[in-house]
Amino acid sequence: MDKKLKQFLIKSVAFLALIHVGYFLYGFYKFKGIDQVNLFTEFYRFKFYDDVSISHFFITGLFLLIFLILLLKNHTKQKQTWTNLIKIGSILLLMTFLSFSFFISYSFGMYAQLRSELPQNQFHKDKRLLNVLNPFLYNTASYGSEELFDPVNILYPKPYPVIEVVDSTLLIDSYYQVEYTYYSIDTLKVLTKDFNQASTAASKLLDQIGFDPSDLIARIIRKEVIRDSTQIIYKGREVSPRYDKDICIFIENNTLFSPEKDIPIEQQQYKSAVKRYQLLYDKKPDSLLSHFQKLDRLLIQYGVESHIVPKDLVEDVYYYRDSQGIPTTIRNQFDRKALVEKFTTLDRLFYQPNFLHPSITSLLFGLVLGIWLIGFTIFMTVNYTRNKR
Repeated sequence: MDKKLKQFLIKSVAFLALIHVGYFLYGFYKFKGIDQVNLFTEFYRFKFYDDVSISHFFITGLFLLIFLILLLKNHTKQKQTWTNLIKIGSILLLMTFLSFSFFISYSFGMYAQLRSELPQNQFHKDKRLLNVLNPFLYNTASYGSEELFDPVNILYPKPYPVIEVVDSTLLIDSYYQVEYTYYSIDTLKVLTKDFNQASTAASKLLDQIGFDPSDLIARIIRKEVIRDSTQIIYKGREVSPRYDKDICIFIENNTLFSPEKDIPIEQQQYKSAVKRYQLLYDKKPDSLLSHFQKLDRLLIQYGVESHIVPKDLVEDVYYYRDSQGIPTTIRNQFDRKALVEKFTTLDRLFYQPNFLHPSITSLLFGLVLGIWLIGFTIFMTVNYTRNKR
């Protein structure tokens, strides 16, 4: 491959790279902002009818036409060896792909603007705020849900969490009396051989927590062998979360609004529960007010319709905390569905971005291979014909 052909191919690749930079910048400045993100938002997928697709079609076609004319006119006079043909073919394949993939750089530009407008640390910080405040943000009807708000969901403070034991007693005329008893869930770790043999050493350990071996066995919820030890999850002492003055309905929810990536769910639930309890019982009302003000700003930033007034919401939360009742009215009106969809979409855009949409993958590579095969065949044919004479 002579020097002039090398220079021509290098300049062509550099020119394509400049076009890619242009599309990247266009995508970067064309991104509409996180307030416009919705469930259907995706990175560009070549839609055939807008400015990106139309410009892409003309630039790609014009470039390939001019490139092929110049290549055939100026660089087919010298006979090429098979080694050079393989090199030239590889470069032409790269150039064909580059000339058909400007929209991918456009998508990268949109992604870069997304990360610029909403850095990952800030995204996770917003998630932590929503995870802490999540139990305050349901609609009024949801507070009657035993699945969402129940003593078994309490994670903090000790001796919670608890397990619920239901006792049904048959009364006259097929009527049942149902009693709910709650026990703290505790953990004990002993040597497996001591536990299996109920040895003296194991008995001493059990005596320290107030059980004899048979009593503990009756209370075991789950056993797990870890190396040479057995971890026992068992029912501890009886508790009464329904009558605990430091427990209100907002504590009886352990769900996360949107989990952070690569952090265990249980760890996030516990940290959120601790923070929530501190806001309700340990810190001054100004702390809770500050969190609701941050929430108000967050909803504005993400473009979610909201009628939340932080001061009013604090009053409602403290009222139902002190009354230990189920909220019948709570002034937390905002478009929860839109916020859920927003974070679901942003999770996908952050961690599963489709710069090359699956629906057009086969079409793109089919076009690249087809055009490359046609162009390379023409080059070899003209080169062979010119040097045969």
